[in-house]
Amino acid sequence: MRYDSFETFLTEGAAALAKGPVGLILAEDAVEVDTTIRHHLDQGFRSLIVFAAPELELPARLDDKVTRVDCDPMADGALETIVNGCIDAAPGVWFYYCYNAEYLFYPFCETRSVGEMISFNMEERRDAILTYVIDLYAGDLWSHPTAVSLEDAHLDRSGYYALARTDRWNNPAERQLDFFGGLRWRFEEHIPAKRRRIDRISLFRAKPGLHLRADHTFDDPEYNTYACPWHNSLTASVCSFRTAKALKRNPGSTFDIQTFRWHNSAPFDWHSQQLLDLGLMEPGQWF
Repeated sequence: MRYDSFETFLTEGAAALAKGPVGLILAEDAVEVDTTIRHHLDQGFRSLIVFAAPELELPARLDDKVTRVDCDPMADGALETIVNGCIDAAPGVWFYYCYNAEYLFYPFCETRSVGEMISFNMEERRDAILTYVIDLYAGDLWSHPTAVSLEDAHLDRSGYYALARTDRWNNPAERQLDFFGGLRWRFEEHIPAKRRRIDRISLFRAKPGLHLRADHTFDDPEYNTYACPWHNSLTASVCSFRTAKALKRNPGSTFDIQTFRWHNSAPFDWHSQQLLDLGLMEPGQWF
């Protein structure tokens, strides 16, 4: 099904939002759109909705497996508009959002569906799952000048850290931290300060009055926490070429970067165990 605008989708596309988990994919360009869709279909999302410019063509074999919404995902505030519109339209439904060339990994995702993970999370009385955006990049930029290559994908195995998050009165926010690392840390001179964090609440349950803000946090503080009050909670990773792609596309940074590799780079195995071993997500009490 294809809709010619987001407004039309909200009016006529209720079926795509009826049962979760629902995946929202913002396709900013044509890079790895097909693999992004296939990866998330394999993880068991009941519905995938792709938001893309009208001129972007989806592969025919995938077109009938997703809901397509024509819009401008690069417009200012597009993410918040899309996510918040879906929240208002489908309270109680679990959502996930990402961009193209981003891939969700969670503990044991090779053998368990995203729905199973969400069911466990709900048993823990958690309505949101913290994810870390882990930068991926091609190891050889001469062979892959866009910095995107699934076969030559690398990630940083160290260099991640967290700082205390404070509220409007400068008091520490309970069970909330600002997380940093990856390319946004190593090439921070090319990244605006407000975009350097790597934490994102990518999975959450919609409820009336809930709103996503521009900094990837919600206006309900509990949704932004990394753990429940009594023990560690499950977390996940969104493995993303988005930052590497932007750094090589931007004229202000592309000529300053000959390679993204450094002594702490490692080939990405495309397996959740590597991310668990590196401490880039954790299963909490889920075994």
